[in-house]
Amino acid sequence: MAAEHAPNASEYIVHHLTHLNSLGHKQAALVDWTVYHLDTLFWSVSLGLLAVLILARAAAKATSGVPGRFQAAVEILVEMVESQSKSIVHGDRSFIAPMALTVFVWIFFMNAMDLLPLDALPNIWAWIFGVAGHDSSHAYMRVVPTADLNATLGMSLGVLLLCLYYNVKIKGFGGWMHELFTAPFGSHPLLYPVNFAMQMIEFVAKTVSHGMRLFGNMYAGELIFMLIALMGAAWAGTAGSGLLWLGGIFAGTVWAIFHILIITLQAFIFMMLTLVYIGQAHESH
Repeated sequence: MAAEHAPNASEYIVHHLTHLNSLGHKQAALVDWTVYHLDTLFWSVSLGLLAVLILARAAAKATSGVPGRFQAAVEILVEMVESQSKSIVHGDRSFIAPMALTVFVWIFFMNAMDLLPLDALPNIWAWIFGVAGHDSSHAYMRVVPTADLNATLGMSLGVLLLCLYYNVKIKGFGGWMHELFTAPFGSHPLLYPVNFAMQMIEFVAKTVSHGMRLFGNMYAGELIFMLIALMGAAWAGTAGSGLLWLGGIFAGTVWAIFHILIITLQAFIFMMLTLVYIGQAHESH
């Protein structure tokens, strides 16, 4: 954005919270199935491919001798995920454990985009947008996919589909239907509607909370980075603004260090809940 049209604090935050979407303008309705957040799709797919490439490279470079630091780090991560999946999922884990590992690494990479300088990639995109002949003030780019509810709910829906698949695979379609109508209150015709309603509420609640938890934490973290960036933009050549600018640097450093814990913890929680929900699908009431 040009200096003469520098945004105020509210405009700055609104601009940073606006997605690059397929409509070319702001989404008008709360729910619009015609809208695709192109920035979320680009960064999530790119980081997913990066996660797969890193894990594939670790597998290709693995040796039986003394491991290097990279191999040792990956082995520790693999052993952690395997031990967690073994304690939660009782059954064939040939797909589940690698899936959990991929989920953890993928979400960690997406969360870690929050640690990049807030304006770095959006400014690069604005420059490209302007060179292409467009108004750079309308160049929107959000680089943290997990701060987009569409992405996190999409992943939680994927987990739901896996749970439904394993329910049918482990219990059989008839066994699962029987469970839907007889659990948790027992097998009695009068309780069938109540049991079924409770089962549907459980599926919906787990799916929504699974995606909302990750989204809420990452969205809040992204918003705090924006507020800290506004402190850094307060420099006006006065002592007070200078102190605010120094405070922004200090707050940004502290929050970034603390945020490393948050992005790792949120990736771990999402992975663990995925294992828990799939593990429940292996169990009978």
